[in-house]
Amino acid sequence: MNIFFPKEPDNEPRVALTIETAIKFQKKGIKILIEKNLSNHLGITDKKFEEHGVKSVSRQDGFSDADIICNVRNLSEEELDLVKPSTLVVSFLDPFNEKSLVKKINDKEISAISMELIPRITRAQKMDALSSQANLAGYSAVILASNELEKALPMMMTAAGTISPSKVFVIGVGVAGLQAIATAKRLGAKVEAFDTRPVVAEQVKSLGARFLKIDIGETGETEQGYAKELTKDQINKQQEGMKKACASSDVVITTAQVFGRPAPTLVTKEMVSAMSPGSVIVDMAVGTGGNVEGSIPDQITEVDGVKIIGNTNLPGELPVHSSQVYASNIYNLIEEFWDEETKELTLDEKDEILSICLISHKKEYINPTIKEIMQ
Repeated sequence: MNIFFPKEPDNEPRVALTIETAIKFQKKGIKILIEKNLSNHLGITDKKFEEHGVKSVSRQDGFSDADIICNVRNLSEEELDLVKPSTLVVSFLDPFNEKSLVKKINDKEISAISMELIPRITRAQKMDALSSQANLAGYSAVILASNELEKALPMMMTAAGTISPSKVFVIGVGVAGLQAIATAKRLGAKVEAFDTRPVVAEQVKSLGARFLKIDIGETGETEQGYAKELTKDQINKQQEGMKKACASSDVVITTAQVFGRPAPTLVTKEMVSAMSPGSVIVDMAVGTGGNVEGSIPDQITEVDGVKIIGNTNLPGELPVHSSQVYASNIYNLIEEFWDEETKELTLDEKDEILSICLISHKKEYINPTIKEIMQ
């Protein structure tokens, strides 16, 4: 059994394999192939991998020899032509926006697991890549904001006077939001947060932050633990309730995303203009449409003196640790379905994890939503 780890695009510093996970794979009798110079940018040379039995190969040879291909970003349709049928591809596939790619995977009889679709159940926590990456993204958002903010975050008592703490407002209290709250509090900021799910209020308070209450009517969360999509009227009520909090904040961090759909606009241009010049907004949903009017992917824009950070790869700001946890997610996924007796991967389409994250297998669409939109 060969697992191939190809190099990522130039704009992706994360990788799907570490020395530690390579060793674990090989203890199971799995042969590891990496594309040459896979992790040079992280200070991990091919020689270091080879010292542990890993073989470095060309991209084309890796694709043709692989039984499993694991990476961070999805492969292109052209690269799929180099992949043999029955190969398993594992990555962030973005399946709802990459329908042409999903169709080609299916047509070529390639199996594919989308790491975004790992269900949020107890058994799957160790392979939940969305959560592991969101955790680091929340941390990165605060660090980037503090670098752009022309103020200190903590309160400081000095002989020249007292410096008041900066105020950070976090919109959306999922994994990323909770980490943003925790990081901002550690740095000494005064933190306030809002989420459409009142059930998370206790989590916010446990981190020492204030939970902003806004009555927007009946809300809730999906079976996977995500906030349900709001109606247009609810979004308007939310925006109205957040105006004052945004205006009084030095940093606003937005995290609201609806998987497979454009992110809702939560911070309007009017709300941005009401903020003090020098304030900073981090739009963590900029890659899926954005929560903030005026945010631009992979740019820092300025509106009425307010800086809007539109970084589409916040985990990539911490490539060593984001690669570490992602590689662990990949290993845990494969280990879960690895048969020690046959030394093969067993993909049971009815398994509670695979029935959701397995996109295509044996020329059949497995995930129910994908099956519906592709037929």
